[in-house]
Amino acid sequence: MIHSEKEFIFGMHPVMEAIRGGRQIDRVLVRQGLRGGQYHELMQVVNEFAVPWQVVPQEKLDYITRKNHQGVIAWLSAIEFQNIENILPRIFEEGGEPLLLMLDGVSDVRNFGAIVRSALCFGAHAVIIPEKNSARISADAVKASAGALSTFPVCRVKSLTKCLTYLKESGLKAVSATEKAEHIVSAAAMTGPLVVILGSEEKGISRELLGLSDTQVSIPITGTIGSLNVSVSAGIILYEAVRQRGAR
Repeated sequence: MIHSEKEFIFGMHPVMEAIRGGRQIDRVLVRQGLRGGQYHELMQVVNEFAVPWQVVPQEKLDYITRKNHQGVIAWLSAIEFQNIENILPRIFEEGGEPLLLMLDGVSDVRNFGAIVRSALCFGAHAVIIPEKNSARISADAVKASAGALSTFPVCRVKSLTKCLTYLKESGLKAVSATEKAEHIVSAAAMTGPLVVILGSEEKGISRELLGLSDTQVSIPITGTIGSLNVSVSAGIILYEAVRQRGAR
């Protein structure tokens, strides 16, 4: 895959200056085993500005660019992330009933873009993702969302568990979508302030988030394939939430 140099910045000083200058950074990739004074300065800047970072092998960095990256590459974000603690009070102040999506480990760019597109179409207020194990917000993600990512709020948090605790303390009900649930989505109450949790197709939703959920729901399937694509599941569950809210 060929990456455009508009998607990333490389080198110690350029990455640090980009972070200090307020550029929206999706995440910083740091070569395994990197050490030295500049490395420590980089880590101070990354931590000061709360920028997600991960350690990767040399081969991954070389695959992105053959230029002198000095062991550091920063992916640029195609959007500006927002703060859920600013968005949620505003929804209540405007007399709305929050409808949020929380994505646990959804790392496929096209799935993520399609989910955001559905969220915008069905009147959801925001999508919440973790700093780690989530899709990179690239131009491809914006394209997959049919432009929805340009206007729809995406909130990136350090801990989904802590965020969900905050949402529940703020009066939201947590509904997790899992094929192992006993109750189908149409039988669950999807009205009122709500956060819908969806997991990756490989690992599903974490045990911690399932434990915090008020309800677990499944989507009935009659065909021979046992599960749905996560973006399709998101659309079905959002439709059911909107249907129930409109039926009151």
